Amino acid sequence: MTRARTFLTKEERQSIECAIAEAELRTSGEIRIHIETFCPTEPKERALRTFRILGMRKTACRNAVLIYVACNSRKVAVLGDKGINNVVPHGFWKDVVSLLTSSFAEEKYAEGLKKAVLLVGEKLSEFFPYTSDDVNELSNEITFEDDTDSGEETGVKSDENA
Repeated sequence: MTRARTFLTKEERQSIECAIAEAELRTSGEIRIHIETFCPTEPKERALRTFRILGMRKTACRNAVLIYVACNSRKVAVLGDKGINNVVPHGFWKDVVSLLTSSFAEEKYAEGLKKAVLLVGEKLSEFFPYTSDDVNELSNEITFEDDTDSGEETGVKSDENA
């Protein structure tokens, strides 16, 4: 069994977090990645909960995007806040999920996440271009849901708190 915190190596996490920073240099949008070991519900439902816990609805333009991964459940979801959902083409999030699932099927987890981040960043830049007064409203760090041995959740934590 792979635990959320060991799904990616430290170097892979750093590389993906750099990709988030790179993508956000072209947009006022915000991108987060959250990894769990198991998803006890539908991934979209779990991602919505995580979106709320991470405070992702608090961006000025409501243009945050969450990439959610449950590594052992083999589930992913991609959610955009109201501002971005109102403007992206129908089916865009499904395209990002397809990119992730095809990369994950080849066990190219870090590569798939980086590609997904850059694709989301590209789309965000079309509708929410970077402005000179832009502020990084959300952390670029990958977050994890820690599981106890019994599988009970203990709360969202960033890797920094590990």
